[in-house]
Amino acid sequence: MAKKYSYIWVGLIILIFGIIFVPKIVERLQKGDVVEHDRISRDTENKPLSYIELGGEKRKVPAFALLNQDSLLITDQDYLGKVYIAEFFFTTCPTICPVMNKNLVQLQEEFREFEDFGVASFTINPVYDTPGVLKAYAEKYGITDMDWHLLTGDAVVIYELANSGFNIYAQQMPEVAGGFEHSGLFALIDRDGYI
Repeated sequence: MAKKYSYIWVGLIILIFGIIFVPKIVERLQKGDVVEHDRISRDTENKPLSYIELGGEKRKVPAFALLNQDSLLITDQDYLGKVYIAEFFFTTCPTICPVMNKNLVQLQEEFREFEDFGVASFTINPVYDTPGVLKAYAEKYGITDMDWHLLTGDAVVIYELANSGFNIYAQQMPEVAGGFEHSGLFALIDRDGYI
């Protein structure tokens, strides 16, 4: 008998839920307003892109000249006219770098046909990450796009690029896993070199 009453209560709860909430769900689906209070609906200006600004001016990528995985000198000028993603990583990273680069490989495959798309991966461990090490890393991860450069050079220059140039945190920290701490953020740069 108790089991019979529990089925009645469950049925009653389902009926009340259906009467109260199903019409609201259907209404929101018809309006196309499924998500409430998301980041897009809170953007009253509905800007398609947000630029990094300094003193009210859009921030431009600072000049750089570093060696890539093929020991070729790559500069910021090589990326002008391209939309590209910049990241800061290191090849021995035991945490987020493998995930970041697997995601970038997916983007590489998605945008393979676009000649105006690229990736700039700056190592934050340039002492270890020589062009040869970067080349082996590229092969391991399937980095094949000619416009994806894994860049190495002077550590001071790279940390300045990360922290002040791209506003992406990176620092040598011997006490953390891998010996370096950095943000898992990417920077998107437009064709004119603005971040």
